[in-house]
Amino acid sequence: MSSLEIERLVALLAKLPGLGPRSARRAVLHILRKREVLGDPLLRSLDEVLTAVRPCSVCGNYDTSDPCEICADPRRDDAVLCVVPDVADIWALERTAAFRGRYHVLGGLLSPLDGIGPEELDFPRLAKRIRGGRVKEVILALPATVDGQTTAHYAADRLAGLGVRLTAPAHGLPVGGELEFLDDGTIAAALRARRSVE
Repeated sequence: MSSLEIERLVALLAKLPGLGPRSARRAVLHILRKREVLGDPLLRSLDEVLTAVRPCSVCGNYDTSDPCEICADPRRDDAVLCVVPDVADIWALERTAAFRGRYHVLGGLLSPLDGIGPEELDFPRLAKRIRGGRVKEVILALPATVDGQTTAHYAADRLAGLGVRLTAPAHGLPVGGELEFLDDGTIAAALRARRSVE
């Protein structure tokens, strides 16, 4: 039997995506065995991240500065805005280096079964950014799932009449696929072959 402290840490790690109780237990054992080279630096890094990192007030990305590094970059194209459900999707797109525009994090997808309606997502700030006049194209980079397509249709209705071109990544993306789990080549090809949303 493990101590209560170890069990508490295992239970917390098991709540992370991709880690179940067995994987969490292995991770805790590894951290304990490598305390000096892994445990202590991990603890310091986690404290630094939780203290310094905040959501960007412009796009919703996580960074130590506000606005974030992407929003502050003058080399980015202000005319193209990529709408994603989560920060993990920004990170996936940035890995490809295929997109040089701006981002907007919705904070999830519409999901009536889970009680997530339009008021839980960041549509008002999205519309405000578009009304600012610089945005000419909005890429709805939402997953090819029922909730993703529902969100895309809602966004298209909400943004209609704002004078922007609405596009979506090509459906070379696998049905049910999410950006953060796709390889860089697939994401880059899908962005290049984006299409209009009707």
